Amino acid sequence: PAFGLFIFTIARDPLRIIILIAGAFFWLVSLLLSSLIWFIAVKASDPQDERLQKGLLIFGVMFSVLLQEAFRFLYYKLLRKAIEGLVALSEDGCSPISIQQMAYVAGVGFGLMSGAFSMINLLADALGPGTVGIHGDSQLYFLTSAFMTMVLIFLHTFWGILFFHGCEHRRWWEIAAVVIMHLTVSGLSFCNPMYVGSLVPSYLLMAAAAAWAYLVSGGSAQNLQRFLLCKC
Repeated sequence: PAFGLFIFTIARDPLRIIILIAGAFFWLVSLLLSSLIWFIAVKASDPQDERLQKGLLIFGVMFSVLLQEAFRFLYYKLLRKAIEGLVALSEDGCSPISIQQMAYVAGVGFGLMSGAFSMINLLADALGPGTVGIHGDSQLYFLTSAFMTMVLIFLHTFWGILFFHGCEHRRWWEIAAVVIMHLTVSGLSFCNPMYVGSLVPSYLLMAAAAAWAYLVSGGSAQNLQRFLLCKC
C-alpha cells in the first residue's frame, strides 16, 4: 500500500516526479555519508570488543537519523528557492505547486527510497544461507520487516509534511518533534527480535503523526468524517 502513494498521487504529474526523485536522492546522499562515517569508525575500532561494536551501531543509527533530518532541511531550503523561481517565471505570478504539496511529495521521496533499501536488505537475507527460525528464533522476521518498511514509508511522508510546516511557520518545536519521533522509531528497532516492542509503538506513532499532519495541512474532523462517509 505504501508504494501506491506514488502511483495514485504523483505518477501523473511530471513536476511532482522530479521533486520525488530529488527527495530520494537527498535521502540517498544522507545514507551514503552516515554509512561512510560508521564504516570508518568500525574499521578504526577493535572488532573483538562486542560492547564497543554495539555502541558504534547505536551511534551509527542515531547519526544517520540526524543526518537525514539535516538533509530534509536542506531540501526544504532548495524547494523554497525553486518556488520563488517558479513564481517569477509564471504568467499569473502563482506557483504551479504549493509548499504543502511539495512537503508531501518530498516526504514520499524520502520514504520510498528508505523502503526500497529496506526491501533490498530483506531480499538479500532471504537468499540464505539458512532457514529463518531454525534455531528457535521467530519465524515472523520477513512479515514484521515488511510491516516495518511500510510504517517507515508512511512516517517519512507525514514527517515531511510536519517538518516543512514547522520550517514555514518557524515552529521549531515541530521540527524537534519530528527528529524525536524519528530517533524513537529507529531506536525501537533495537528491541528486535521482540517485534511487538518495535511494531506496536511505531504504528501508534504513525497514527499520531498522520493525525497531526492532517490537521496542519488544513484538515478538520468534520471533513474527515464526510470523507469516510463518502459525502460531497
